Amino acid sequence: MKHRLIDQVMNRDVIKTGPAASFKDVADLLARHRISGVPVVDDDDKVLGVISETDLLLHQAAQEDPPRRRGALLAWRPRRTRRARAKTRGRTARELMSAPAVTAGPRQTVTEAARTMASHHVERLPVTDEEGRLMGIVTRSDLLSVFRRPDRAIRDEVIGEVLVRTLLLAPHTVEVTVHDGVVTLTGKLQRRSEVPIAVRLAGRVDGVVSVTDRLGYQEDDSHLRPTEQALHGITEEWLRKI
Repeated sequence: MKHRLIDQVMNRDVIKTGPAASFKDVADLLARHRISGVPVVDDDDKVLGVISETDLLLHQAAQEDPPRRRGALLAWRPRRTRRARAKTRGRTARELMSAPAVTAGPRQTVTEAARTMASHHVERLPVTDEEGRLMGIVTRSDLLSVFRRPDRAIRDEVIGEVLVRTLLLAPHTVEVTVHDGVVTLTGKLQRRSEVPIAVRLAGRVDGVVSVTDRLGYQEDDSHLRPTEQALHGITEEWLRKI
């Protein structure tokens, strides 16, 4: 399956700062450009870390709270308490930033980037080359841009990539309609085991919100063992390799 790549959705005009920038410089930078985070790079444009509004707010909140409440403020991140305490005393970008930065490569897919953001709880990913130099930045809104794909483009990809090239079906075997990103599959496949595979593959197409299954089948092969199904069609093991 073909997914959109990071270099197709990333912003190449990146607002960045150096490690020596002051707290005020960073705050001004975020406000002036109306952004919520900025990568920190060295003189060779290699990414050192990322500063977010959360980093600045943690610093500000701790400065205004007495020591007892300051400890409570940091307790919500027990594994990162030491680093969080350092940030509350930080005055420069190097001291305030989260490091090492969670980054993405330009040839990673939008799906991979979304998983990285979710697992690391970040809202943006600096995009770097093989040497760690900044190439661009991708945000959550950039990744969500795939859901703005026209319905017709989604339909063409479901037919061309899923039905014809992957499942090796004739184009008119299954009727495909798309409305507001919701794909409806109507028709009859040869085997029962092919139905969930077709539905799952259609759901993997970029921009698909959900898939409505109206598929039937001519042959019920659910009683066959996986090895026997492999002789007759596509299996779940094969699907996981896509």
